[in-house]
Amino acid sequence: MNSATLYRHRWLMIRLPVALVAAALAGLAWIWLYPMPDARLTISSGQPDGAYRLFADRYAQAFARHGIALTIETSNGSQQNLERLRHSPAQADLAFVQGGFGWSSQPGQPDRFDGVQTLASVDIEGLWLFSRDPALTSLAALAGLHVAAGPQGSGHRVLFQRLLSQQRIGLDEIRWSPLSGAAARDALVRHDVDAVFMVASSQAPGVRALLATPGVHLAMLQRTAALSERNGFLETRLLPQDGLGQNLPAADTPLLTTPTHLLAREDLNPALQRMATAVAMEVHGQAGPFHRAGDFPNLRRSDFPASAQARQVLGGGLNRLERVLPFWWAQVVQRLLVICVPLLLVAGLLFLFIPALLRVRLESRMTRWYGELRFIEHDLAHHNVDIGGIELSRINTRLRKMEAAIATMPLPKELAQRWHTLLQHVDFVRRRLRSYRGR
Repeated sequence: MNSATLYRHRWLMIRLPVALVAAALAGLAWIWLYPMPDARLTISSGQPDGAYRLFADRYAQAFARHGIALTIETSNGSQQNLERLRHSPAQADLAFVQGGFGWSSQPGQPDRFDGVQTLASVDIEGLWLFSRDPALTSLAALAGLHVAAGPQGSGHRVLFQRLLSQQRIGLDEIRWSPLSGAAARDALVRHDVDAVFMVASSQAPGVRALLATPGVHLAMLQRTAALSERNGFLETRLLPQDGLGQNLPAADTPLLTTPTHLLAREDLNPALQRMATAVAMEVHGQAGPFHRAGDFPNLRRSDFPASAQARQVLGGGLNRLERVLPFWWAQVVQRLLVICVPLLLVAGLLFLFIPALLRVRLESRMTRWYGELRFIEHDLAHHNVDIGGIELSRINTRLRKMEAAIATMPLPKELAQRWHTLLQHVDFVRRRLRSYRGR
């Protein structure tokens, strides 16, 4: 197919294919390279009456304001939450996990962290040990007692058993109860258990209930500094008198604490990681009994690999589009800017460049014929050719071939004037040749 035909049908043969290819590339990039994030998330929280569930409920409200639906799945605790994130296929997108399940306590097991990232440390959990009279001062005093420490595999029991082993207390010396939260408090009041151990935020209903129950005492463990030195995820903090309310607790109490991590699947869409981090900043920015306002969320004591998206949000907040627009619209605009605008620019350049190139080729062909005519005129004017019959016949043959090529060339309307002028020029040269006959 020649250049003239392509140029005449440039909308159908050039610009339409370019537009279709650009649209196909944009669709493929949108779907495969930069897919839209899902507007639904699943978070694995904890037991129904725990602080993790309270956090998850607040997250659901915050996500809903951004147009994202959050499904909350209860669990036995941190260990099950971590397993849900690492399960293939993943059973949760986000999860709360207490300190002690990552680098700080299990070096040499990097496979445990595959596929999981920290979005932020969001809170401080206390290691709460409650008993009836008298108040406990050491873990050794628990030998032979009936202790409620949550179900098997829960974060409460895993951490408690680790501490007992470090104190050389056999796990078979403890009679275990799977109760936790309000059920454990009721069992302690009824004397069905002798002590209750839990790892929970100070906001957990079970903690508040036990602190407010008459006859129930919060243990004042000795040698907590040694425990925190041995376990990098633990830190001794002072819970001040009345720090949680009137007479809660009744005296200043040293308490072992561990951070709470908000974790996400490593392959979770980056936009959802950023939004989850922003939601964590909304929910956990207030002061607590162990920290000042603004201390959380942070990545200072990350127990798992930190998300690059989370670092970006914690350092400078969401990007401008995500701050101004609803979440879904912000993602659409980002893809329009990243995918569609460059492709539109390239397609627009091709829209202009390819027809322009074809026109230049057509014009250069006509210019070449003009040049040939000028050579003939120059030779005739300066008598550079023999004006005998043979030479005139040769020139006439050249003019006939040129005229035939010009006449059969399907030029576009834009070049019709030049085409007509060129034919007139050929005819002018032919008439001039006739004037040489008979000389």
